[in-house]
Amino acid sequence: MVGCAGVAGLLFSKSEPDDLEAFYPVRPECLPDIPKTRFKPRAGKTLSARRWHAAFSEDGHLDIAKVLRRIQRGGIHPSIKGLVWEFLLGCFDPNSTFEERNQLRQSRRERYGMWKTECQNMVPVIGSGKVITSAVITDDGQPIEDDKQGDSWHVTSAVSDKKVATWMLSLHQIGLDVVRTDRALTFYENGANQAKLWDILAIYSWVDSDIGYVQGMNDICSPMVILLENEADAYWCFEHAMRRMRENFRCSSSSIGVQTQLNVLSQVIKTVDPKLHRHLEDLDGGEYLFAFRMLMVLFRREFSFVDSLYLWELIWAMEYNPNIFSTYEEPSSSLESSSAPKMNDKQLKQYGKFERTNVKARNTSNHQGAALAIFLAAGVLETKNKKLMKEAKGLDDVVKILGDITGNLDAKKACEEALKLQKKYLNKTKKP
Repeated sequence: MVGCAGVAGLLFSKSEPDDLEAFYPVRPECLPDIPKTRFKPRAGKTLSARRWHAAFSEDGHLDIAKVLRRIQRGGIHPSIKGLVWEFLLGCFDPNSTFEERNQLRQSRRERYGMWKTECQNMVPVIGSGKVITSAVITDDGQPIEDDKQGDSWHVTSAVSDKKVATWMLSLHQIGLDVVRTDRALTFYENGANQAKLWDILAIYSWVDSDIGYVQGMNDICSPMVILLENEADAYWCFEHAMRRMRENFRCSSSSIGVQTQLNVLSQVIKTVDPKLHRHLEDLDGGEYLFAFRMLMVLFRREFSFVDSLYLWELIWAMEYNPNIFSTYEEPSSSLESSSAPKMNDKQLKQYGKFERTNVKARNTSNHQGAALAIFLAAGVLETKNKKLMKEAKGLDDVVKILGDITGNLDAKKACEEALKLQKKYLNKTKKP
């Protein structure tokens, strides 16, 4: 697996498909079973390493508008993907200097190191290059000695602290999910890489104990581990991605976090295609649970690995808000401030296409924008409209029809359709 740092100067070559194979090699025996990859870096459209470096001023200020335009046209070349994602996700401020970002990066690495040490003191397996896949304590905190673990570490005394016990109970589930994550990629044939993914997820679940670990986080984190060589950098990239998706993973005995987005999806379809919505309601699908997976892990299962990365960066570029960094660093500020002054065209170019439309809508109404992923899911339903209306006699049919999209979606076209649906929805919900 090729890391970003070692090939930052790589330019486009004539053998672009070979480039992708070099960056994300697949185990030969898995090739027949994985979805076909549609994305290819395209000269003049895809953000290349050369274009990326040229977008920085001498002291490090980034022309984010220029970068967004290029990404929205053709994605990001694999050689710089992880570095660009850090900006798209709000890890860094485009208006900062190289020196300021280096200081922030170092500070974050130190903070991650402190958390890792804290977790290691409780569970020494963390950072050892190994993964826990069997329960280490019972539900009431009693230690378990599992013969399957061999000579590996085990808990020696009862755990009474509720936070520690809850965290320890999740560690083997994280491990079981990790060993199943992106198994087709040769990257995870290396046990050290699996352990790196497990470490990050284990530490994240300790730090964000309010949410903890929920299945699906492994699918979100895995690309960061692959793209960013430094473990702490991968953690912070994942952590910032989770800031956007965190509430999707908030689960209780009576509700699932992603239900909020499913409710919005229901409202969108009801507005743009009332006939389809009524049909789905008649099939007892009004809660739109059949779209659960799409929104929960941001279409990871509907696309090949490479195409899902392409889709994500299109989403993040189109949703980009130049205030994202300051909002994360200063929680009292808000991306959704309806009292913000009207902006000129130059200022609006700092926003992604999707967010720009939302900003304009907020300037003329009290509109609060839905996530682009919701309109992507709506677009999928619209592309299957005729089949759903004609062939779906129950929810099983809906699930089967939507299952046929796996590997058959074009990320760029899906985003373009989502943007059209966004405008259609805004027009239909605009107050007179």
